[in-house]
Amino acid sequence: MKVRFRRLSLVGLSVAFVVLLMSASVVWAQSADGEVPAALSGGVLFFLFVFGLAFYVYLALALQTIANKTGTPNAWLAWIPIGNLILMLNVAKKPLWWFLLCLIPLVNVVMVIIIWMAVAEAVGKPNWWGILMIVPLANLVVPGYLAWAD
Repeated sequence: MKVRFRRLSLVGLSVAFVVLLMSASVVWAQSADGEVPAALSGGVLFFLFVFGLAFYVYLALALQTIANKTGTPNAWLAWIPIGNLILMLNVAKKPLWWFLLCLIPLVNVVMVIIIWMAVAEAVGKPNWWGILMIVPLANLVVPGYLAWAD
């Protein structure tokens, strides 16, 4: 059932992107003035917003599942933007003052990797899964693997 849902969501995103491109091409063909770039950029921004929202929901569900697996209280914090980082620190059993280190540019990249490594260990997976969070396409897979893999 879950595999079918994932395929439908990917198919839905693909169809939405194709419809967006087709509608942009129709607007481009019918417009004689400079309104086309505005319409095209609006469509692309809308697609990026929908994709970002879908990724946020996916990440929140994965983090909530990880918190439930590890028995961490307040798993609902996964849905709150700053609260999800605090929840990750609780799952990783790291001090809460590390949140301040996550606010410093470039230091935050290292801190998030260390936190994800500790989250992977808390779930019972090898800690190198946390390092994969810096790899561009692997970071889409890692939270789901840590949450739903056996």
